[in-house]
Amino acid sequence: MPTILVVEDEAKMARLLELSLQDEGLTTLIAGDAETGLRLLNREPIDLVLTDLKLPGMDGLEFLQAIKRANAEIPVVVMTAYGTVETAVEAMKAGASDYVLKPFSLDEMKLIIRKELDFRRLRQENRSLREALGRRYAFGNIVARSPKMQEVLATVERVAPTNATVLLGGESGVGKDLIARAIHQHSRRSSGPFIKINATAIPENLLESELFGYEKGAFTGAVVAKPGKFELADRGTLFLDEIGDVPLAIQVKLLRVLQEREFERLGGTRTLKVDVRLVAATNRDLRAALEQGSFREDLYYRLNVVPIDIPPLRDHKEDIPDLVDHFIRRFAPESGKAVTGITPAALKVLLGFHWPGNVRELENVIQRAIALSSGPVLDVPDIRLDLALATRRPAPGVESAVTSGFFPPNGMTLEQYEEEIIREALRRANGNKSQAARLLGLSRNALRYRLSKMGVADETDDNPSSAGDRAS
Repeated sequence: MPTILVVEDEAKMARLLELSLQDEGLTTLIAGDAETGLRLLNREPIDLVLTDLKLPGMDGLEFLQAIKRANAEIPVVVMTAYGTVETAVEAMKAGASDYVLKPFSLDEMKLIIRKELDFRRLRQENRSLREALGRRYAFGNIVARSPKMQEVLATVERVAPTNATVLLGGESGVGKDLIARAIHQHSRRSSGPFIKINATAIPENLLESELFGYEKGAFTGAVVAKPGKFELADRGTLFLDEIGDVPLAIQVKLLRVLQEREFERLGGTRTLKVDVRLVAATNRDLRAALEQGSFREDLYYRLNVVPIDIPPLRDHKEDIPDLVDHFIRRFAPESGKAVTGITPAALKVLLGFHWPGNVRELENVIQRAIALSSGPVLDVPDIRLDLALATRRPAPGVESAVTSGFFPPNGMTLEQYEEEIIREALRRANGNKSQAARLLGLSRNALRYRLSKMGVADETDDNPSSAGDRAS
């Protein structure tokens, strides 16, 4: 049975919390000041500390720092009045797990304590996470055998059954949507709705009504009332993608929903209560957004309860062969092609690429390769890589790539990068080697030499203009 230490100098409030928590089956210890609280911490096994920030003698921040020095793993929830929100944020920076604004409801307090106890259990289990990675974690259509992705899935398995808010980070195309769905499907809310909304896909002036709904007559065209995504996700999971792009005005309402689980529709006065688990995702650096003032600090700490960073594909390339097999099995039947595999040479091309678009880009490349293939096995000519995307600028010639100070993408050797540029030039020239040489800024003989090193036969161009090139 978890033990909660309540540090509160107001006797009536302390007694009220004690009775409420005992009703939840929790063992409760009461201290009227921080010094007494520290003595109890040294004497009793404590699972969570609930403390006021305004205490006689040692204040709440000093008490928090002393707790973290003694045992950094004990979660601490602080209580504070509305006028000291900034102090509460400072407490979060110092290691507090959460904060509650006074006056608060006992139901809200019990919900937060249960969430923190769940998260403490996750942290304790995390000690054995490395050993547990010896087994494979499987989540539906998520292909992940590499150690880095197995670590992500292991965290998902532990956090999914809780109600903790999850913040997914990672570049575009790494699979944040799939991870969010896995969290929902393996949670106690799996029978409830999974609602997704992308903050960048909705105009700023419509985002508030999409999230919170609106009442009839709230604005021109609102002829009937409409529920928002939070209402639709009640007793389920709301996946808010690209949360870093949510405007500041809406961030205030999000913070209120996370703190109090209530809101009003646009144009309405009736307060609505919801039970929603929020999974947020971003490809932005939210800490940088905090410094720029474009993201609220208190909202960040509410969201960043369980952060999960999904690595880019270039950091777990050992998953590429399995991903390719998965996409072939998925897209070959859809396209009506009898494609069953890929050659080692084509797979080598995929393994040598930088993948700026991550798994989504690999998916598109395989789907395109299947659509254009002429045989049962994908080969090098079927693989069409977007080199312009990889370089984030027009592909330079082989010679000018070095002189301009441009370097190959991470994970590619200079030789591999040169071959990819030559293949791309041949594709754009429809196989005409003279035209490809001009695109690359090379002489015909220079291109012939490079093709011979690549093992590509130097056949005569079909284009009549090649004769003029040879004469010149």
